Amino acid sequence: MSTIHPDPEATGAETPHLDFAGTTPYEDYVQADVLTHLQHLRSDDPGEMVFLVTTQVMELWFTVIVHEWETAAHAMREDRLDVAQDALKRSLRELEALNASWTPLAQLTPAQFNSYRSSLGEGSGFQSAMYRRMEFLLGDKSASMLVPHRGAPRVHAELEKALAEPGLYDEALALLARRGHPIPESVLGRDLTRKYEPSPEVEAVWAEIYANADQNDELVRLGEVLTDVGELVWRWRNDHLLATRRAMGSKTGTGGSAGVAWLEKRATKNVFPELWTARSHV
Repeated sequence: MSTIHPDPEATGAETPHLDFAGTTPYEDYVQADVLTHLQHLRSDDPGEMVFLVTTQVMELWFTVIVHEWETAAHAMREDRLDVAQDALKRSLRELEALNASWTPLAQLTPAQFNSYRSSLGEGSGFQSAMYRRMEFLLGDKSASMLVPHRGAPRVHAELEKALAEPGLYDEALALLARRGHPIPESVLGRDLTRKYEPSPEVEAVWAEIYANADQNDELVRLGEVLTDVGELVWRWRNDHLLATRRAMGSKTGTGGSAGVAWLEKRATKNVFPELWTARSHV
């Protein structure tokens, strides 16, 4: 028999159910005990905990955003723009939360970061499989990025599948073609395992859609939410660059990456390129 007694003052219908035979329904659903015991520190530095937890939180946001973008891609393939728009709009709030994850790390001094940097060993963010799936959905494809995951068959298979599938922008352009817009076959039939390259013909299509917004209201709204996604991805890359520059300057990054030099190159890239360049022609 239970020996748990509620607060005598907490009586009536408002008294919460406190006695469970096993774990709480909350724990069963959220798995909070699992999440809060995944932090295995490798140094005695008190700052390592915030670095590790923040990185784990980023991985969770990557997972949610991949889910939203895959939902949006499938919905566009089925011409359900309302479902695609809802998923993309949710991802905007999730991207904002993801970008805010840099805040606890952005004030690290070089000495503070160096105090536990060696604990990472060869570990580096570019090895994140879920982040790679995000990049693939954005059209930034590269078969070589599967190589680090050859030792994890399930992860490698998921990435290989994502590499060969249409990304968000591929599905958007295919939808434009079905709506009668002249997307060239060289774009529609491109090798999906390769990085998306800008097309003057696609730029002209977006310019025409935006120039005739009254006739293309639904497609303009799609273009705008994709542009919002692109802007927040750009901000993510730049916030990553700034946080890294503050913490370690121009030193070689973990895992053998070029560090800041590599991030600077990434920060100049826009996803969904013609949505940006078309604006000059409207």
